[in-house]
Amino acid sequence: MSNREYDLLVRRGKLLGKVDGELVDIGIKNGRITKIEVAIAGSADVEIDAEGRLVSPPFVESHIHLDSALTAGEPRWNQSGTLFEGIAIWSDRKQNISIQDVKNRAIATLKQQAEQGILFVRSHADVSESRAIALQALLEVREEVKDWITLQVVAFPQDGIYSKPGNEALLEQALQMGVDVVGGIPHYELTREYGVRSVERIFELAAKYNKLIDIHCDEIDDEQSRFLEVVAACAISTGMGIRTTASHTTAFGSYNDAYAFKLMGFLQRAQINFIANPLINITLQGRADTYPKRRGVTRVKELWQNGLNVSFGHDCVQDPWYSLGTGNMLDVAHMGVHVCQMTGLSEINACYEMVTIKGAKTLHLDDYGVEVGKSASLLVLEESSCYDAIRLRRKPRYVISQGKLITRTIPEITEWV
Repeated sequence: MSNREYDLLVRRGKLLGKVDGELVDIGIKNGRITKIEVAIAGSADVEIDAEGRLVSPPFVESHIHLDSALTAGEPRWNQSGTLFEGIAIWSDRKQNISIQDVKNRAIATLKQQAEQGILFVRSHADVSESRAIALQALLEVREEVKDWITLQVVAFPQDGIYSKPGNEALLEQALQMGVDVVGGIPHYELTREYGVRSVERIFELAAKYNKLIDIHCDEIDDEQSRFLEVVAACAISTGMGIRTTASHTTAFGSYNDAYAFKLMGFLQRAQINFIANPLINITLQGRADTYPKRRGVTRVKELWQNGLNVSFGHDCVQDPWYSLGTGNMLDVAHMGVHVCQMTGLSEINACYEMVTIKGAKTLHLDDYGVEVGKSASLLVLEESSCYDAIRLRRKPRYVISQGKLITRTIPEITEWV
């Protein structure tokens, strides 16, 4: 057993959010941050010189579907590029999945994400089939990867709660099996009435089983899809706003401004969280438009300006809905900067927060951040600013998870010859 003062020391790092830019050392012992100050005296088993680079809390993947990741083209490609063709393709593909199939693809995706600094992930698991294969697989993965990445699993009824017989029972079964979050998809229910009923049932189940809530909400171009107001109403009446997340809400971008203004006031009362998925929604939405084409992303900038918590997610990595993607959250933030027109420096910094600290708030993480006493999970980036991190979108130089250095990336070098 080592008698050194620290297990790991990060020297001369620039902490995220520190205006003065003073370089500090970070001392880590027994998996936790024990000291942050200029020029820590002492030694460590492992020392890293950050050389003035940005030291950041880990990236947070707020919204992904690991059960379908890495299946692009299986059994066929999504030719229309629409949400609904993607659902149809996945409906066929999931008939042939096995626990090992899902686990292999999920773990491969998580490793790819961890190399890029993602150490906290919320994944939706389709619970709309009686065998519960995707769910069982992701629950096993959650346990197997817990020493290097934190995985939350959402019980997601892809085919709706009431629009397919037996799905309500399958959803509750998933909660009994130990998922972290209860989900839903009200805009995909057969009727408006079924959709409202599904949202109300989600809140009932979350209260019964003490779970967080994350609802695929109004992920459609239809300006008449208004389940976000139902989510807000339930959050206000139950007091569960900070534990509730509305994902996608793309129809919000198509609402008329008078209704959107009224709704924004309700959302401020509700204090729910929002997840936007810029890569997938700029691709899926607006497919039926000629010109002008809608951007297909919710009102991220306006939500942020009104003090609501917004984070970003991938949603998909190489699956029936989005055939591209590498798992890099900086790609997501980069697209967010563009499609949400958040190009001011403070707005770019906000987009960085949407893949870090805002995502941590969405996931309800308590033990997160580069602070004394917190778990020692942090990144040393290649860059010294959020601006350059988003502009260049490179892998972190070092990824430290729970006090252990898990990856080191040597940057490419280009020489003129």
